Amino acid sequence: MSTARAGDPLLLVRQLRVEFQLPSASPWATPWSKKETLRAVDSVQLDLRPGETLGIVGESGCGKSTLARTLVGLQQPTAGAIFLDGKDITHLGEEGWRQLRRDVQMVFQDPLASLNPRMTVGESIAEPLHNLYPEMPLQQRWRKVRDIMPRVGLEAAWINRYPHEFSGGQCQRIGIARALVVEPRVLICDEPVSALDVTVQAQIIQLLKDLQAELNLAMLFIAHDLAVVKDISHRVMVMYLGKVMAQSSSKMLFQRARHPYTRALLGSVPLPDPQRERAREPQVLEGELPSPLNPPSGCVFRTRCPLADNLCSMQVPALRQTIAGDYAACHYADQTP
Repeated sequence: MSTARAGDPLLLVRQLRVEFQLPSASPWATPWSKKETLRAVDSVQLDLRPGETLGIVGESGCGKSTLARTLVGLQQPTAGAIFLDGKDITHLGEEGWRQLRRDVQMVFQDPLASLNPRMTVGESIAEPLHNLYPEMPLQQRWRKVRDIMPRVGLEAAWINRYPHEFSGGQCQRIGIARALVVEPRVLICDEPVSALDVTVQAQIIQLLKDLQAELNLAMLFIAHDLAVVKDISHRVMVMYLGKVMAQSSSKMLFQRARHPYTRALLGSVPLPDPQRERAREPQVLEGELPSPLNPPSGCVFRTRCPLADNLCSMQVPALRQTIAGDYAACHYADQTP
């Protein structure tokens, strides 16, 4: 049973860092050459409460998926700490994570690839129960499968069908059922709607919102599309080259973003009104995303930032609270219009 009180964070991350050692790209490199360090996640901090959704956005390569994999034990952190319900889970062994997977589950990006094509829908949904609750009677296991299927919009008559018989949206519903059948407290969704068309995206997002309200789930929702995140998130965290650039309530971020990178991301979201879309000035990020193996000195965003100056090249901006009440890692966040 959870010991977290109402309002207390269920998931807490402090100064999390994930690094990978890669062979040198130099043509003169030898097997004994010094390896290069790729810092995929750099000093990330976050907290997540029951019934809350934290959206995480950023361009490809910003560290979103590495963060997600680390939070579910699929990737070991280099430094920092992860707490679940007050318990330090940073360096759990295989058996420790086996027990923890009852509380923390993940929904993956590709709905079809995350399902075994040789297993029926019922077998796929029942598999986590078999692995995490081996003592559970077979009859009870199948009863839980039949209970969860209609809750995610799947007909009970489909229980013996195979994944190839379903659409992408239906396969994602199977993946969600598979994650929720063990009754987790934290659900991590790694771009769960990016492979689906717009209409199906809206259906899956509404399903997740309904399930969260019903089950009081703490949810981490990762996406590269701010328009998708806006509809489901209570708070939003923006990442760039492994670092947190901004964090605020969803409402505040979309009304008045303080970080230049966040404003650029918002500027790339099409407006539903064609006249307003044609009238507004386009905001396009100039330059290429720097290599994570050789990030810029100081602020990692400075090579593409319209506000950058010498201070930005010399000093890393701290993630601090602005006069508006949100958080931004920018020396000039309080001076932006």
